[in-house]
Amino acid sequence: MSAVFAFLADMPLIHLFLCVGLGAMLGHTPLFKVRLGAAMVLFTAIAITAVGVTVGAEIAIPAIVGDLGLALFAFAIGITSGPNFFHSLKSSWPLMLGVAIILALAGVVAVPVGRLLGLGTDTIAGTYAGALTNTPALAAAGGTPEATVGYSVAYLFGVIGILLAVLASLAYRRKDSDAPQELMEMAVRVERTDKPVADEIVKVHDGQVHFNRIRRTEDGPTELVDPGDVLEKDDVVTVVGPADEVKQVAHELGHRSSHHLSDDRRNLDFRRITISRPSIAGREIRSLHLEKRYGATISRIRRGDIDMVAMPDSILQLGDRIRVVVHREGMDRITRYFGDSTRGLSDINPIAGGVGLTLGLLIGHIPLPLPGGGTFTIGAAAGALIMGLIMGRIGRIGRVITTLPYTAAMTLTEFGLLIFLAYAGTRAGGQILDAFTSGAWWRIAILGAVITTTMGVLIYVVGRWGFRQGGTRLSGMIAGMQTQPALLAYANGRTGFDPRVGLGYALAYPTAMVTKILVATILAAL
Repeated sequence: MSAVFAFLADMPLIHLFLCVGLGAMLGHTPLFKVRLGAAMVLFTAIAITAVGVTVGAEIAIPAIVGDLGLALFAFAIGITSGPNFFHSLKSSWPLMLGVAIILALAGVVAVPVGRLLGLGTDTIAGTYAGALTNTPALAAAGGTPEATVGYSVAYLFGVIGILLAVLASLAYRRKDSDAPQELMEMAVRVERTDKPVADEIVKVHDGQVHFNRIRRTEDGPTELVDPGDVLEKDDVVTVVGPADEVKQVAHELGHRSSHHLSDDRRNLDFRRITISRPSIAGREIRSLHLEKRYGATISRIRRGDIDMVAMPDSILQLGDRIRVVVHREGMDRITRYFGDSTRGLSDINPIAGGVGLTLGLLIGHIPLPLPGGGTFTIGAAAGALIMGLIMGRIGRIGRVITTLPYTAAMTLTEFGLLIFLAYAGTRAGGQILDAFTSGAWWRIAILGAVITTTMGVLIYVVGRWGFRQGGTRLSGMIAGMQTQPALLAYANGRTGFDPRVGLGYALAYPTAMVTKILVATILAAL
């Protein structure tokens, strides 16, 4: 047995992928009806490394491998969350302030409880970092042997304890009021005589609906709806959007028609087309002038597994599958225009990735001043996440696309996450036995559990009842507040990569990272 672990110690890459493969397999095995998913990679790496230490084999993975995985993960999360993040930022700043306050309160609780348990300053600061699973905070606490012991003992419950909070939030996600409604298409017979304009109806419904076809007479041709078209009595129009909004439009205009304009393909036709031409990515639909150039319109956008109504200001990305309505003779031209190649699903856009990660890593290493003197850095992960959010929001600078296809971004997210979890578990597993040989380990464990529980309970209560967050988004926020990719992976696995999970994570992560570093620095200085 010792020879096997000695081999793994000499071959860190084999150990790395063994942890990834074995951990992923175990993660798909139900444990009390719960699948831990990618989070199991972390625990597998801890177990293998800890057993290796007992037989005299110290297994380690180079730090640059963990940094690479974490940077890829954070950057890809930022890319996919960028558009929604900045849209939500104006309304979510109180929530982000709440994240900072809760983490500061956890630090306030740590001091008297740690003193009562007879722990030193460095141990308390390290335990705070471990209970909140934040390695940069451990570095900010000084990284002393005492702090490292505190970090290692508290780390495991830091993951498991907050996993319970994530489970609690996901338990009520079926009641989420912010769940995206399934899109529907309905033919509506106009009964109004005041001749409303199509675009005015769209504006009344905040751009959530879209008109795409109209037939003026019973036997007349089906045509595309122009935003300026006047809707007259007895017209039949096709409305696309969330079910409740579409039904409301039908009520406002007249009633549901028994005609199905999409069945009339004498003049207009439709199909799903994959966007694979780089020149299209990052552009708003209105800037393409499809009606004028091709006599076409886009009614829906499918990104990943999510369908969205296509609006004039919707930004297209490589890999999007769009539903195009066009005159029959123009179908081949519009298909060639968008590309319709599967390459759009997998192009990782190395220009955007290379430049974005370079800038993100530089941002993460910029020295920032501390209130009491000295400096700190937010770290590579936070820098990569911030740059990913910015580039995901911009979409395009001139001819340069700053984003990645959704499918490619998801692939990089999972790959980076698995690599980092194997590294983090190996690092923790190598320290955990030393931590438990310390006579103070049980007192550290109590303090860590108090800190983790304080943070988990507060964010759950404040997020659910204070800020009225849905369970899906709150699960991502909790994972982001813990700055723990394993928890994000678990929430994504349970929700089928619902975009609200990633958005909640992106909202909480930067604030949490900075706050933890500041609090750990202050704790170590007390």
